[in-house]
Amino acid sequence: MNVFIIGLGLIGGSMAIDIKKTNPSVKMFGVDADKSHVEQALDLGIIDEGAEMIDLTAADVVIVSIPVNAAIKVVPEVLDIVNDETLVFDVGSTKSLICSEVASHPKRRNFLATHPIAGTEFSGPTAAIADLFKGKTNIVCEVEKTAFKLQERAMKIFYELGMRIRYMEPKAHDKHIAYVSHLSHISSFMLGKTVIEKEKNERDIFDMAGSGFESTVRLAKSSPAMWTPIFEHNKENVIETLEEYINNLQRFKELMEQDNFSSIYEEMQNTNRIKEILAGISIKTN
Repeated sequence: MNVFIIGLGLIGGSMAIDIKKTNPSVKMFGVDADKSHVEQALDLGIIDEGAEMIDLTAADVVIVSIPVNAAIKVVPEVLDIVNDETLVFDVGSTKSLICSEVASHPKRRNFLATHPIAGTEFSGPTAAIADLFKGKTNIVCEVEKTAFKLQERAMKIFYELGMRIRYMEPKAHDKHIAYVSHLSHISSFMLGKTVIEKEKNERDIFDMAGSGFESTVRLAKSSPAMWTPIFEHNKENVIETLEEYINNLQRFKELMEQDNFSSIYEEMQNTNRIKEILAGISIKTN
């Protein structure tokens, strides 16, 4: 089987590592606009060969793992090139626009819209790691529009990577992901920005920052090149979540100003229920 990875970063590279691990006979090809990424992926053994878009005629599987603003242009181009038996899936964090973009494509049946809920704050081929997807959820959208035989091929890959499958409509996906992923990244970026602006002495940040700050601001190390297009593609949902978040922050500030710490206690106690929710997720993952 010939598998082509377009975009040799964290997600694409990690998929390549695990697909190769579970299917040693697979030949892994890498396509990336940044030729240094291809060289790094070859040196790290993530791919077997570098390739170009024109080579996709030989592909059995094409995984598009590039920023969503690029994917929306590249996926139709991929579908134009591949043969009728090729599976093409993307791994982007927004689904509505990509699904709309390929809706009338003659090879729509070859495409599967997916979003593996996995990752770290790092990017590039050197960030790729084994077992990144084990126990993670993979959101699959509009599965009924993909040819059944190609669905089966995709599910075999996902199960071998250890992922759990959740089916969802693109609009529902984009709304929910704005709350549980996109908002957390904005919060992290803005916390980092606030601290950098107020704490001019970097040594003070280093010396005084505890594990709480480190874990909360971790996502601020994520790639702006990836996250700016995500916010753009999911603009309406992100703005809605921000409005609710800002309202909660404003309420907390007002309670502080009123010395109403009993209400602050209640707010935090009620929010502690998140431990039960996340514990449930952890149990399912394991």
